[in-house]
Amino acid sequence: MFASLTTKLAMKKVGLPSDAFDFSSSKSGSKSTTNGSVPGLDDLEESNNSSGWPAWMNTRKLPLTAQAWLSPVPPPVPVAAECPKPGDLAPLDRDRQLNFGGGRPVIVLFLRCVGCAFAQKSFLALRALATKNQGRLTCIAVSHSSREATRKWVDLVGGTWAAEVVIDEGRAIYAAWGLGLGSIWYMFNPTTQIQGWKEKGWLGIKVADSLQRTGSLNKPRPKPAAAAASGGAARGPGVGGEAVGSPTSEGPSTVMGNKWQQAGLFAVDGRGTVVWAAKALRADDAMDLEAAATALGFSQVSG
Repeated sequence: MFASLTTKLAMKKVGLPSDAFDFSSSKSGSKSTTNGSVPGLDDLEESNNSSGWPAWMNTRKLPLTAQAWLSPVPPPVPVAAECPKPGDLAPLDRDRQLNFGGGRPVIVLFLRCVGCAFAQKSFLALRALATKNQGRLTCIAVSHSSREATRKWVDLVGGTWAAEVVIDEGRAIYAAWGLGLGSIWYMFNPTTQIQGWKEKGWLGIKVADSLQRTGSLNKPRPKPAAAAASGGAARGPGVGGEAVGSPTSEGPSTVMGNKWQQAGLFAVDGRGTVVWAAKALRADDAMDLEAAATALGFSQVSG
């Protein structure tokens, strides 16, 4: 297919070897340069990739915003068959990132992904509710994007105020609460597409550009002492540390989260019992913070 002289010359001009698209066999013997490297591809992975695909086609080479559209590595625990219903005890995630039953009611918002305009609307409503009922109601937003990306996004929308943010990059907490990946219809139904064009709060590109510009992607991400000692997320307003169950380096990057992840909202009373629950049926579903607050006996967001 790529044997013609014209094609070979064109590929050479852009720095690709003439057999870059030959997937039939390993090309370990094709490195004919004196230093053993392929011209223009010095930064590639080793050519012993058993899949037969050239290393430069690794998904990690794609822009961060593009990787968020690819199928992510499954969470470390199976996704629960269904979300908790009113009357059920709040699920316990594997690493005990979320704890309930201490006497104070909790509202938990599972975000779709940072940079998402739909997630932004829900987060701003949660933030307002937390501030209005500070000291009486705990409001937690769970993000499956990285700590650095989440913190940048939160800064862009004005901070957390009295809300808390827990990082679950491996999506173990999402799985415990029955939140998996949405379907094609979840994302590409007509309503979601129309609403997507109307919304203006798309900040994914800004977040990704900031991370790449500041070099945040290359900084070490240690486990917070609070989470390591107690098995739970660091408490108090702001963006907490990275989840105990951090993801592997396999598959697409999880820095920006994943576009297919389902969102959800749950209200849990002081005894640890779920009193209100909702899972987004479409990517644009707005989480009803007013209904969740009312179920716990608190003032509505706009009240």
